[in-house]
Amino acid sequence: MAKKDKGKAKKSKVMKQKLKKTAKKNFFEVEAPITSTKIHLYSDSLETLNGKTIKLDLTKNLRGKSLEMKLRIKNDSGKLSAEPESLKLAPSYIRRIMRKGADYCEDSFETETRDSLARIKPFFITRKRVSRTVLNVLRINANKFLETYLKSRTSKELFSEIITNKIQKQLSQKLKKIYPLAVCEIRVFELLKPLGKKTKEKE
Repeated sequence: MAKKDKGKAKKSKVMKQKLKKTAKKNFFEVEAPITSTKIHLYSDSLETLNGKTIKLDLTKNLRGKSLEMKLRIKNDSGKLSAEPESLKLAPSYIRRIMRKGADYCEDSFETETRDSLARIKPFFITRKRVSRTVLNVLRINANKFLETYLKSRTSKELFSEIITNKIQKQLSQKLKKIYPLAVCEIRVFELLKPLGKKTKEKE
């Protein structure tokens, strides 16, 4: 009897695999409110796309600024939407904007937004060579500004403001009082986990 049961189980697996192969695939539209880019994914069903991640290259939208966005797909009653999870500047873009006779400064830290815990990595390039003391002061002040700024906004608002360069402009103006920068960027912004109700109540 055990052998017969095993045989039936194998047959059912084979049948399922055949059904998957023969299933017709179609293009499904995915809404991404954070970007104007139209997304169409090729798959056999809505269910198979649910929970999957996709990457969008925003270089064309940002006039040559190589920024990549990672989004996760959600199936909400038959409607597919993509929520952003991270933004990253391409290493090739960083190398391209680097210049001789200048220094760069970067940082990486975790902080809270209004609805999530996030990691952010600011990146600056000075106009000329500066001392380590100046670089350290730039890093400390950037950290303070960003921590305060992020806590007052939702993650969706922050993704939008990084794409439109709003945060970078305000940060550059803040740091200009210490030393004028040639480049002020957010190299990485990624969500680590949503904040629970208990955390919000404590705040």
